[in-house]
Amino acid sequence: MEILVIYFSYKGITLKILLMLFLSLNLFAVDATMKIEKDVEQRSRVALVDGSLTPNSNFFKILLSDLKISGHFLSDSVHHKGDVNSNFISPSLKGREYILKYSLTQAQETTLFVRLLKSADGSEMFQKKYAIPHANKTPFLAHKVVSDINSALNYPDISWINRYVIFSRYTTPGRSEIVLADYTFNYQKVIIKGGLNLFPHWADAEQKSFYYSAYGGLMPTLYKINIYTGAKEKIAVSQGMLVCSDVSKDGSKLLLTMAPEGQADIFEFDVATKSKKQITRFRGIDVSGKYVDNESRIVFVSNRLGYANIFKKAIHSSAISQVVYHGRNNNACDAHDGKIVYTSRESKNSFGSNVFNLYLTQSGSSTARPLTSTGANQFPRFSTDGSVLLYLKQHGQRTSIGYTNLNSHQSLLFPFSGKKIQSIDW
Repeated sequence: MEILVIYFSYKGITLKILLMLFLSLNLFAVDATMKIEKDVEQRSRVALVDGSLTPNSNFFKILLSDLKISGHFLSDSVHHKGDVNSNFISPSLKGREYILKYSLTQAQETTLFVRLLKSADGSEMFQKKYAIPHANKTPFLAHKVVSDINSALNYPDISWINRYVIFSRYTTPGRSEIVLADYTFNYQKVIIKGGLNLFPHWADAEQKSFYYSAYGGLMPTLYKINIYTGAKEKIAVSQGMLVCSDVSKDGSKLLLTMAPEGQADIFEFDVATKSKKQITRFRGIDVSGKYVDNESRIVFVSNRLGYANIFKKAIHSSAISQVVYHGRNNNACDAHDGKIVYTSRESKNSFGSNVFNLYLTQSGSSTARPLTSTGANQFPRFSTDGSVLLYLKQHGQRTSIGYTNLNSHQSLLFPFSGKKIQSIDW
């Protein structure tokens, strides 16, 4: 964990802001790499047949990634070409269970026609036509197709694949911008720029609004903004530090990290009444609160052992318990119902790069399952259903955005380069 101290002057008054900074990583989307583990026989074998007049290799790769990370399909990586309207199945594809035929057209609007056929007899299982007005959102067409096909075959829901990722990235010293992206980062759109705007966090499951912290004024200010209407609302103001780290399922409560007296603590904020309740009281650093155990408790990062570690506390009780018993720097966590994911430093390089691995545990459990084995893995975030984990990986000189399907044990890595990411939410 790093603490950034920012000094600036306003009407002759020098002010100090404390900002918690996790490991910053560089991101910009390119092609995906893939790791496959186990359970191959439990996935449906599928081949993609492109019937577009002008084949789009990037769109094909996005479809391929979507099918793989779903955990329900084992896709042929060959970019086959063929007639989308024909039920003919090439003899070379008879070994697949399904054939997904599609035709992508990008003219005045972007349209996509898809058909899912059984390879055994060419019978049609699914057919649909999609259209969007803007070509830059074409990646979402791929995600929607795979999500719909997954549902048509009665596999467990993967609607998380259609969601926006929101992140803050630095542009110049002391300035940042907030960006929307699809999960592959092939689509990116800057929605807030100018000033120092950090820690975006979705305000609702429908992803209509998000919270973020602005550090350009006299004191840090928490805002809520609607991404469709642009309506902006001031939520809270606090000295020193102000971060929204979690939102209750019904959107009525927020977990805020605040430092009104110089030390960071966690508060629960009531959105309707704008009242707050202090949950942690420690003369040190308590940050990054996340709801767990049906929102009756929180997990959070604290240095109360002399280094960053993960703790758990009931909201209406003073008792605090340690969650992690290994590593000397466990500086980030996320939670979904009873699941907890955290980062753990596993090397002791005081002046250079270190290995930070991700671990998965359950609330109340003393065991943990390793999810990564190399590189510096940070910013873990659960999908809305808790089945997939997003994280950022730096390995050597390479930086990637990663996804791990916790059920199928499949992982995707999308290499990136570019501006430094400050924080991310899904």
